[in-house]
Amino acid sequence: MSKILIRGAQVLGGEAQDVLIDGETIAAVGTGLSAEGATVVEAEGQVLLPGLVDLHTHLREPGREDSETVLTGTKAAARGGWTAVHAMANTFPVADTAGVVEQVWRLGRESGYCDVQPIGAVTVGLEGKQLAELGAMHDSAAGVKVFSDDGKCVDDAVIMRRALEYVKAFDGVVAQHAQEPRLTEGAQMNEGTVSAELGLGGWPAVAEESVIARDVLLAEHVGSRVHICHLSTAGSVEIVRWAKSRGIDVTAEVTPHHLLLTDELVRTYNPVYKVNPPLRTEKDVLALREALADGTIDIVATDHAPHPREDKDCEWAAAAMGMVGLETALSVVQQTMVDTGLLDWAGVAERMSVNPARIGRLEGHGRPVSAGEPANLTLVDPAYRGAVDPAGFASRSRNTPYEGRELPGRVTHTFLRGRATVIDGKLA
Repeated sequence: MSKILIRGAQVLGGEAQDVLIDGETIAAVGTGLSAEGATVVEAEGQVLLPGLVDLHTHLREPGREDSETVLTGTKAAARGGWTAVHAMANTFPVADTAGVVEQVWRLGRESGYCDVQPIGAVTVGLEGKQLAELGAMHDSAAGVKVFSDDGKCVDDAVIMRRALEYVKAFDGVVAQHAQEPRLTEGAQMNEGTVSAELGLGGWPAVAEESVIARDVLLAEHVGSRVHICHLSTAGSVEIVRWAKSRGIDVTAEVTPHHLLLTDELVRTYNPVYKVNPPLRTEKDVLALREALADGTIDIVATDHAPHPREDKDCEWAAAAMGMVGLETALSVVQQTMVDTGLLDWAGVAERMSVNPARIGRLEGHGRPVSAGEPANLTLVDPAYRGAVDPAGFASRSRNTPYEGRELPGRVTHTFLRGRATVIDGKLA
């Protein structure tokens, strides 16, 4: 097996150290390391992190290969520093059976760019009426532990309770897309001053917050784990904070775009800013940043949602919701959290690697950068500054809200079990 010596990297942003990779494992961490025949990566000034883990990615395959495939999505993930992603269930057909989740899992293994852990649907066809084959998906080769109808809310309280009860048997978790459907009929953007001025249907914060409040109480009653997808409002933060203070087993995620962008951007009527949940206010953005910093929000997840040009390059009302995010997430987190002093790099590692691996019960990822651990690693140059050019994306889709925007940081190398998937910012 090959040896790789990463020389002079700031491990978790701390003092410069050398890291020796031997085969699939970290062999040593220290100073002045050497290894005969090793490939040397000069990493002075760069930050070495455990490989990033995304708990919320849409890879679209099977069914919408015009927007993304497992192969192109995992290439995008590798370029963004991710060594594992969890693939959401809203494919065609829906990943609500053992057969479909195993198909996605095998496609991930064949891609070789990052590990793909399928997420199973909570209900058959994402229709919210009947529990899907949760046990069979867990017992499959894919070993599913996270279940979500993301894209739709499990709005029936009885179905949600049953799902929470069911997953307890194998320490699973239900990841809820918190959106009360009756309160968001015809909604196009955040409900507030901007929506009133633009004449667009408003998406009230309470549509998210009411579902979160119900679900944390259900989780407490059942004694099960619940995870809140793409939390987006200051009120949602307070509900999760309250639930954690009661000892309820709830975790929550925030997306990079909700840490940076606000509903003021919708004034352009550019559908690239149309997303579910919608971009919120500056007050919400600041509350999300503080909650991520203090641990109320556990992780950053991309909600990478690729769409072909025809689904976005149209009038606002007809446009699909969603943004790509795998290749820009770490840069946005650096800008909003590290460069502002809210998090150090060790905190970034916790929220983008350690915690998501723990929530997803994903073995071999989110591990310390120390001898004997799997060599799943991400090397980032924090001094880099550059404008986002979607033409260079590995993703099949280009619906990024950051085109032309200067962002800090660049992933220079990604290692999956000791094998470089990205070298000098390019796919290996």
